[in-house]
Amino acid sequence: MPENEEIRQLLSGSYIHYFNCLRILQILKGTEASTKNIFGRYSSQRMKDWQEIVSLYMRESTYLAEVASLFVRSVTYEIPSLKKQIAKCLQLQQDLSRKEEEMQLGAAEMKERYYSSCKQYGITGENVRQELLALVQDLPSLLTQIGAAAVVLSPAVHLYQACVQFVCESPPEQVVPMLRYIQECGNSTVYEWRTGIRPNVIQRPREEKIKEPIEEGLIDWGNFMVESSADSELCVDPGAQPAEIDWGISLEPDPMEAGGDAVDWGDVESAAPVQIMLLETGTQGGVACGKDALTLLENPETRNQFIDELLELELFLSQRAVEMSEEADIVSVSQFQLAPSILQGQTKEKVVAMAALVQDLIGQLTCMRMQHLFMILASPRFVDRVTEMLHQKPETG
Repeated sequence: MPENEEIRQLLSGSYIHYFNCLRILQILKGTEASTKNIFGRYSSQRMKDWQEIVSLYMRESTYLAEVASLFVRSVTYEIPSLKKQIAKCLQLQQDLSRKEEEMQLGAAEMKERYYSSCKQYGITGENVRQELLALVQDLPSLLTQIGAAAVVLSPAVHLYQACVQFVCESPPEQVVPMLRYIQECGNSTVYEWRTGIRPNVIQRPREEKIKEPIEEGLIDWGNFMVESSADSELCVDPGAQPAEIDWGISLEPDPMEAGGDAVDWGDVESAAPVQIMLLETGTQGGVACGKDALTLLENPETRNQFIDELLELELFLSQRAVEMSEEADIVSVSQFQLAPSILQGQTKEKVVAMAALVQDLIGQLTCMRMQHLFMILASPRFVDRVTEMLHQKPETG
């Protein structure tokens, strides 16, 4: 047989039927065309053999019996098998469609959770790292706004002071000192709060720079090949001997020191006394440095004190609102007959409104977004942890 891939596949099976013979004969008509004479006959022996096989099939319609056998086998076995295979494929298609819907729902849920988490941080989620760093840059202005918003709590503070002075006979200056200071001076530095003097120079703590992530596989070897002007004097010939270093120490006695009279210390008794000034750390010469350079709401200790005083004020107003709703007996009415006018002139609605203002200010300082910003401010590496945590949630479906 000629080298033909289709003929090889047809003859590779163990069962060759009439239609295979027809197909082989049709292929041979093309491959054996050169053996055809002028009378339309083929001189090729293989062509004659396959023509004879086909003619034997055609004699007395023998091929019909084989075709009938093929039809019976198809109806009995192959068609039911194909139906089962089709049903199995349809079931698999339905299962895959259901899984696709479930995955789409899961992807949409994860996407919603991702953007919800980003919303808690106050970012859009397009570039988590850069947006978090931008938020930290805006933190001082946010804290300044919160400090300015504390002014609206003046009526609540005055009410609290009057109540403490009337009930406990305590000086009003001891009531929420941090809150009253921020109302008067705003979100000033810790130095000014502690000393009462505005610093001339503010030296904020050195902030740790967050390095950009280095691509995997890239190693920064530094700029060793470029010689700078400052280091040009340090470049030496590799083949030269290392020069000795003069440390300024000599083991031989100095002839000037050996005489004992060569050192002139001056007139110690007649010289003016040297004044040594001891400066306190953090307040030297009106310079605020370290934690003293931070603002009251940036410093964790003073910020916690401010939040504690807000919670104290909120608790007082809430308790006072409950008491005013129950002041129907004679004892409660007579108790506040001698109270100041600021206590007697209050209504439950006013007290509840004051408590709402305090709660709003507490919410601005203790919300999830501000907590994360404070953590980033305390530890800049927290940005990397937050970025990695958010990137574990798929951004898109």
